[in-house]
Amino acid sequence: MTATEMPAIAGSRPTAPPTWALLQRELFSLMEEAAPEYFASGTEASGTAIWADDIDDFYEAFYNWGLFYAMGADRSLLDMALTAWNASTRICANDIRHRDHRLFRQNMHREYYDLSHPGDAEWHHKGEGNMAFYDFWVADPTISENVRRARQYAGWYIGEDPEAPNYDTRYRILRSPAQTGQGPWHKARLVVAMALLQGGNLEKTPADQWVPKKMGIRASLYPVVKELEDGWWKEPERADEIVKLFEHIVLNCDSANNLAATAQVTNAYLATGDEKYKRWVLDYVEAWMERIEQNNGIIPDNVGPTGKIGEHREGVWFGGFYGWGHYQGFNIMYHAMDIASECALLVSGDFSYLELLRSQLKVLLDNSITREDGQLLVPRRYDENGWCLTKPEERVLSGPAPMRAEELVHLYHASMSQEDYELICQVRAGDVERDWNQIPENAASEKNQGETELARFNYYDGKNPDWPEQILRAEYNWALERLAALRNDERSREERIGVNHVPENPVLTKGLTQVMLGAPQSIYNGGLLRAQVRYFDPERDRPGVPPDVAALVDELGSDRAGIQLVNLNANERRRVIVQAGAFGEHEFTEVRDDGGDVLQVDGRYFAVELPPATALRVKAGMKRFVNKPSYAFPWHGESIPVPFQ
Repeated sequence: MTATEMPAIAGSRPTAPPTWALLQRELFSLMEEAAPEYFASGTEASGTAIWADDIDDFYEAFYNWGLFYAMGADRSLLDMALTAWNASTRICANDIRHRDHRLFRQNMHREYYDLSHPGDAEWHHKGEGNMAFYDFWVADPTISENVRRARQYAGWYIGEDPEAPNYDTRYRILRSPAQTGQGPWHKARLVVAMALLQGGNLEKTPADQWVPKKMGIRASLYPVVKELEDGWWKEPERADEIVKLFEHIVLNCDSANNLAATAQVTNAYLATGDEKYKRWVLDYVEAWMERIEQNNGIIPDNVGPTGKIGEHREGVWFGGFYGWGHYQGFNIMYHAMDIASECALLVSGDFSYLELLRSQLKVLLDNSITREDGQLLVPRRYDENGWCLTKPEERVLSGPAPMRAEELVHLYHASMSQEDYELICQVRAGDVERDWNQIPENAASEKNQGETELARFNYYDGKNPDWPEQILRAEYNWALERLAALRNDERSREERIGVNHVPENPVLTKGLTQVMLGAPQSIYNGGLLRAQVRYFDPERDRPGVPPDVAALVDELGSDRAGIQLVNLNANERRRVIVQAGAFGEHEFTEVRDDGGDVLQVDGRYFAVELPPATALRVKAGMKRFVNKPSYAFPWHGESIPVPFQ
């Protein structure tokens, strides 16, 4: 459908642009200027990074550039990100040997992670690396080789690729906490078992200098082994025994962290529309929801090879890989549950799948404590002593903390229900440490606990009217600091290679996602884009707002969205297509402007005409999660035009 065929509404009132609109366009310009300098500083002409690290870190260096392009940034950002992604994939192929390339620790198999460094082949790290790939689809879903990759990657998880027997269709389990195109991870080296059980790395620290942590850094052997004795790794027979137990107990099972695999399969569904991907996502999520019910309302972090909870742990439901006992606590497992809940809702339109995440947030609140000063604290771990409600002596094992914002706001953004609104208000009422109207100064990293979401929630709750300016100003300052650090870096390329360090990515999209799309930032560890609305430029046949146009979602509800569009160009008109949802999963009913004009839409899109120096504010009625989602652009029709299928 072209813009001329869509229901259309026009702005007519010339106006001085609001401060948030000026800040937004200045932020676009700043990051568009910074990106080529950053790219040149950290890559060879081929796009290959001049620094060396794990593969997910290569992908993370440009992880949000496709998304920034899809919001309206210059096409060169997408081109640079694709170049870097393909170069990283190419140079890390496991049939290539890198002479004197000292820090590569992992290779690729069939253009994806292999098991040479399995600590990065599980979904916490794999998900981080996948962010760039997912948003390439948001930027341009017509790239033939990415269609092939999407089908190939998803095939490893739904049980259709004999080279990668990762999924057991009978018991609905992924057979290991880490899995790739080579299949499930079932064999471990001593140094890997040591690192995941008690921390440390004997490849960097001599055995006689290593000070192990309490068992349970990323997994434990409890209750088969209740405590590991000092020096067990020095005795060959005992070391071999522990490694075999690690393989049997930790690796030969499914992990709740694997729920993040739903995004990989949902990505293939959005790209192709093939129903087999939808069926797998729902089947796998339902399996875990059944396990929650079987386990008295708490998600188990390990499920054995025949689908039994704690099958290799004498029935114990905790202690698994990146599970309840992990040193960061619920951090990683809750990311995966959030991703899975959102994916299941997206592909089905069934809000009941959100209970996967909601039920586990309530578990934390049901076991919370209130400090003397009134601060609500939730447990972050569960081990053989129960809920960890006191701060342990070993700093690496987390004690209770204020409830993390990320999962709460993602749940509410998905449901827009009164129940989930009250859940957030309960946490806000018990929060004396954090000012929910302020943007934390240390929140520049896109990889955080969602603390900037508190101010966003208060804005939509009518308690923080200056938030759009606050977050855009903060993001501008963070980008400016990174650009200054880049320009003030006087090291030569050889010196950067020598210390294996380059400046930070100056492209930041967290605040832009919140303001422009009316959504929380995607879950950094492998979540798909969230958006109440998206924008397209019909005159340039591309995603994002046109040049000089700024956008703000200023109202959110279960059946509506308030949208402001501003044309800052005083000489030229602009046209914008507005889409309901990140993937057209929603539908507009009617659109009403502030002058009282009503546009009947009853579809995924409407067009906006913005004469020079005009602004338009509309209230768009919506039906949410009623359409089959797709990466297709408005003019693609029934299927995405991919040159080579």
